[in-house]
Amino acid sequence: YKDEYEVARLHSDPAFNQKIGAMFEGDYQVHYHLAPPLLAKRNERGELQKRKFGPAIAWGFRLLAPLKVLRGTVLDPFGASDERRQERALIGSYQNTLATYLEKLDSTNAADALAFAKLPEQIRGFGHVKARHIAAVRGQWVGLRGQL
Repeated sequence: YKDEYEVARLHSDPAFNQKIGAMFEGDYQVHYHLAPPLLAKRNERGELQKRKFGPAIAWGFRLLAPLKVLRGTVLDPFGASDERRQERALIGSYQNTLATYLEKLDSTNAADALAFAKLPEQIRGFGHVKARHIAAVRGQWVGLRGQL
């Protein structure tokens, strides 16, 4: 799933830099627009606002990417955030509901089970974008669980 470690992995991948290099000629710089929770300001809706970071942030990506082994552990510096706690709770709830579907799976509920299994595909993005997608999926989630 998309978290700080995944963003770091994607942006520190040599293929990413090769792709950018193939798109531009001459002297260019890559800038990143990020909203790190400890540094970003919030707008009037409480959403973190992105700020522009220069090419030097790439070293941070290279340092952070291999630390994904900390994901979900007590040493995960991002694990205590509301977003990460919500993700873990959502994963647990999803797994439990899917297990219930599998226990009761038959021809009358197979389509609903498949629809439920696909719900996480609709949850994309990061921060408030992800929260918006989760909110949109919740109604379907509750409806399908209710039919179970």
